[in-house]
Amino acid sequence: MPEPTAPPTPPVALAALLARADLGLRRIAGPADAAIRWVHTSEMADPYPYLLGGELLMTAGVQLTDPERYVSRVVAAGAAALGFGVAPVYDAVPPALVEACARHGLPLLEVPPQTTFSGVARAVWLLMARAREDELRRVSEAQRSLASAATRPGPVPAVLHQLAARLGGWAGVLTPEGAVVDSAGPAPSGPVWAGVRGLVRVVAPAADLPRPAPSRKPPADHGPDSGRWAAQGLRPRTPAPQPPEGLDVPPTPGFERAGLSGPSDTPDTPASSAPPAFEERGPGDSPPAGLGKGRGGGSALSATDTVGGFHLAAYALAGPRVLALATPHRAPGDHTIAGVAAVLLTLLTAERQGADEAARSAALVRMMLGGGPEDAAALLGEGPWVVVHARGTGSPPDLGTPLVDQGGPSVRALVPADHEVIAHPGWTLGVSAPAGPDALTVADTQAARALERAEATRTSLARHRPTGFGALMDPQESAAYARVLLAPLPDPLRTTLRTWLSLHGSWDRSAVALGVHRNTVRQRIGRVAALLGMDLDDMDVRTELWLALRSAEAHSGQCR
Repeated sequence: MPEPTAPPTPPVALAALLARADLGLRRIAGPADAAIRWVHTSEMADPYPYLLGGELLMTAGVQLTDPERYVSRVVAAGAAALGFGVAPVYDAVPPALVEACARHGLPLLEVPPQTTFSGVARAVWLLMARAREDELRRVSEAQRSLASAATRPGPVPAVLHQLAARLGGWAGVLTPEGAVVDSAGPAPSGPVWAGVRGLVRVVAPAADLPRPAPSRKPPADHGPDSGRWAAQGLRPRTPAPQPPEGLDVPPTPGFERAGLSGPSDTPDTPASSAPPAFEERGPGDSPPAGLGKGRGGGSALSATDTVGGFHLAAYALAGPRVLALATPHRAPGDHTIAGVAAVLLTLLTAERQGADEAARSAALVRMMLGGGPEDAAALLGEGPWVVVHARGTGSPPDLGTPLVDQGGPSVRALVPADHEVIAHPGWTLGVSAPAGPDALTVADTQAARALERAEATRTSLARHRPTGFGALMDPQESAAYARVLLAPLPDPLRTTLRTWLSLHGSWDRSAVALGVHRNTVRQRIGRVAALLGMDLDDMDVRTELWLALRSAEAHSGQCR
């Protein structure tokens, strides 16, 4: 079965789709608790190679000759359910197909003649959009309540109380040895508490205790419900020494750091069978900025586990301290809420800061509470700044600034403009033009473009190139002309055109920069020429389009 690839949207419960009376769908075989991630229509005799997993597969049975084999292949591909359209090929769902779906546990839906497959797909997308809106609203409300709690007297207990209430479980701040500093919510007991302490050892192992030995089996005292460890950005390493005799810590796999990612927000997937947590995220879930680095060479920033029906999570804080969670259920968005709490608790539990660090922390809190760039400008410094984007392997580049956002092989940094940015072995860098706090969004785009150009031209460092002659044109008039000229082009074609023009029409280098095949670039540029009715081999046309693209980008940056 292929590895499932989850889209950045919440799944739709099959029951919610069946509840749509306008569709008239009827489940005639299989369970009713499936989760649908997308809809796919196929009349292939064997759709296995074209499925990603989690689909509601729609078919009218045009090439259905062997129902048993067909269903077994669909199940092996990881499809969530099968929708069979009655008419024009079959007047009723074939009994052999019903029996095969019941035997393999695949939900089978009868789609009436008046319901189109595209209508079913549209209903799924609408349900997904509604679920995403509900989730974003929930996350936004939780973020405001957590930020407000951080400003009260006794901020750490207040934040933990809000977090436990929002997630419906237990939340606590622990030392690396597992001692509780503060907590809120019903305390876990027995194997669940042992699992919590084990996760604490993963993200912040005590300095005086050796790392637990690896084990390919779940901890024996966790029972059959125990899930496998899912540590953020980790992979197995060589066995570590056993803990001292008498220490109450469950066996824990050894790990070494492999990158940065967040735990999964999938609510219904058992940890023992789910993909690694960092391969599936809820909407907006990304590694929380500001988390303290793991203690020890092989520690992670966060880790998750499932024990006795409880979902456990641990996040490394400053101090060193650890935020630990134990909840009876997990919903999309929980990791984002926990990430916000981890950032606030990192600021609240950090050791005494110097004046510069305290000012930057205050700037972060102001931004989280709804302030704009101008509110944080005075605390960050006078500027101007340059934005640096970097991608590579090995030791991260020393950019001479603490304002760094690192996620796996990618780094973004805010560097004082008077500090020289130089090439770093094993890394490719893109540097923006100097900008004030109110123009950092534009500078971020400039750095990203410069990094793309550096990767395409295989140079170690590229800097943003100023517009030059285009600055002589009236900004408003040129922006208006650019809107009319480029109106026929959707965003993907605009991006391809801009990259192709910036690389002097090179098919190969454009393909590298865009991450696609060179023939795809040719097809897209041909489509651009057809939509605009222009000859892109003409240098005057290329120049006109380039100036229009730059004018549109500059106007868009000013609007932001």
